[in-house]
Amino acid sequence: MADEAAGSVVDRERSGLSRSGTVRSLGVVTAGTLVANLLAYLVQLPAGRLLGPAGYGEFSVLQAAMLVLSVPALALQAVVAREVVRGAGRAQLWRLIAVVTLALAVAGVLVAAVMMPLADVGLPSAAAALAGAAPLAVIAGGQGLIQGAGRFGVLGLLLALVGVARTVPIIVAVLAGGGPVAALWSGTAGSVVAAVIVGAAAHRSGSPGSGSAGSGAAGSGAAGTVDARAVLWASGVQLVVIVAVSLDLLLSRAVLSADDAGVYALGAVATKAAFWLPQAIGVVVYPRLADPVRSAGVLGAAVRVLAIIGLLVTLAAAVAGPLVPVLVSADYRPVASLMWLFAGTGAMLAVLQLLLLSAIARDRARGGLPAGAVLVVEVVLIALLAHSVLSLAIIAAVSATLSVLLTGLWIRLASG
Repeated sequence: MADEAAGSVVDRERSGLSRSGTVRSLGVVTAGTLVANLLAYLVQLPAGRLLGPAGYGEFSVLQAAMLVLSVPALALQAVVAREVVRGAGRAQLWRLIAVVTLALAVAGVLVAAVMMPLADVGLPSAAAALAGAAPLAVIAGGQGLIQGAGRFGVLGLLLALVGVARTVPIIVAVLAGGGPVAALWSGTAGSVVAAVIVGAAAHRSGSPGSGSAGSGAAGSGAAGTVDARAVLWASGVQLVVIVAVSLDLLLSRAVLSADDAGVYALGAVATKAAFWLPQAIGVVVYPRLADPVRSAGVLGAAVRVLAIIGLLVTLAAAVAGPLVPVLVSADYRPVASLMWLFAGTGAMLAVLQLLLLSAIARDRARGGLPAGAVLVVEVVLIALLAHSVLSLAIIAAVSATLSVLLTGLWIRLASG
């Protein structure tokens, strides 16, 4: 009885420490992501004002292409963090990071060739944007090592530093009078600097699996061989959410005029803001999502938090929308009253991302199928019906909502 009572006390103490540590970790990572996201959206103000609608549309569509190309890097971070929790060796994970880095370097060349006719952009712009793909693998892989080890203090600092390195050069280039090509090359150079910083920090951070996040699965010593196939399967799931975030913007120049596509690009800033703002929640809870005992409870609580944040962001966008012509340019007045719709879309996509992260954490590669099917329908609807900024925004919003509902239903059925 005494042993049971003592065990009960220890369990309560660990639970309290866990809650305290989660709140502290969430605060640190939130601060880092907030700095990075604020800078990312601060870029849009001088870019939208000084590049003009046509130039800004070119800049934005290539950034959207980079976001899609970053899918393997995002998947790499998720896989590395998961395998750190499971106890995988550092050398093995660094080899995986190197393989994905090389693959993204090659993919950058191929995607640049595709984007030139698809988005009606020149070789200098496409090359400037997509040369930044390979450094993203180093950034993501290093962050995965640190995330999986539960070193959220270091991770929060790195998130902020990466944000500074990748955005400040773009702002400087635009303010100095550079066009889209100069801005995109500046961003790529910043990504290289960020990769060096993150790689060095991850190399010095000690052995993986020693942090608090590894206290569950890592302790079993059941780590197996990790290769690029794990990243490939996770990429399939990550691709769904990243394409969902970028599809409307990627196709905007194909279905809208150059000026309308530029106007739509500014509205899409609200989508990305609402999508990336609560990113810290997924980062912190991800290791727990891999635990079959705690996964369902953690996922439900995180979804509720995301819903509240999404509602607040959507309301804020509705209030701030009329300021768009004042802060950016009168050219963007048509989108001012629609900012809430873009933000609502981003909020739904943030929930979708969390649902799909839970699928990756549990090695369920088919988790992206429901939302992937919705994307196919969305492409058809955009091609047939999206002939204005409003119609394109509505199609994106409805598609995001349907993706969340179907994915949530799939997870519930799979768990049952």
